[in-house]
Amino acid sequence: MEFYNKLKEKGDSFFLIGGPCVIEDRETPFEIAEKLKEITSRLNINYIFKASYRKANRSRLDSFTGIGDIEGLEILKEISKKYNLPVVTDIHSAVEAEMASEYVDILQIPAFLCRQTDLLVAAAKTNKIVNIKKGQFLSAQSMKHVVEKVRESGNEKIMLTDRGTMFGYQDLIVDFRAIPIMQENNVPVIMDITHSLQQPNQSSGVSGGLPQMIETIAKASIAVGADGIFMETHPNPSMAKSDGANMLELSKVEDLLSRLLRIKQAL
Repeated sequence: MEFYNKLKEKGDSFFLIGGPCVIEDRETPFEIAEKLKEITSRLNINYIFKASYRKANRSRLDSFTGIGDIEGLEILKEISKKYNLPVVTDIHSAVEAEMASEYVDILQIPAFLCRQTDLLVAAAKTNKIVNIKKGQFLSAQSMKHVVEKVRESGNEKIMLTDRGTMFGYQDLIVDFRAIPIMQENNVPVIMDITHSLQQPNQSSGVSGGLPQMIETIAKASIAVGADGIFMETHPNPSMAKSDGANMLELSKVEDLLSRLLRIKQAL
């Protein structure tokens, strides 16, 4: 609870959730975690390492989904210990909630599953922090019912993340009113500055993206009071095995965070 309360504090900084989309091998997540830990320590930003041990919501059957559940979870646990970092991963079912809770500090509910009552209740009962992504099909106001499901299941450690709202079939838009609206639930609210720039439902079965707009979305999010920033990053996004089209290149993270800090401090 102490760590969660720290995330809720309103200071002159913000916290970062960042990492690769998925555990795609053994070496890459350690490289990313080490680099982001070094940057955020120097900038005095609270940092949470993120990676999915498995991706369950892919368009195509031949899409990369992971290296194996236990193998991926073990890497997350090892990163947490080696770098003294909290870690977060997606879960997709009640069974996964119990399994993943043995390895990570925060359980993340994917946007498409944010109304799945059994999943929310199972995540709540692990007593881990639960980060719920707002469905692309839901209003910010509707997320109060999602929060209530977790609270009524006995868990007050809740975060909400916006990742854009569907606009037609192949685009997303960000309604920045969602940040203060969701903060009315007395939970930290995070802006996902990479997934909100996805271009889903492409005929190829692989989502596109607009990574050149990441800084724009990030700056606006901090300006309207987001508590945290979520981003997926990779040393070479074009080679990433999942969601590379909307990732931020690892070498560009420090410059972006420095600029966001100046905006936050100016406020």
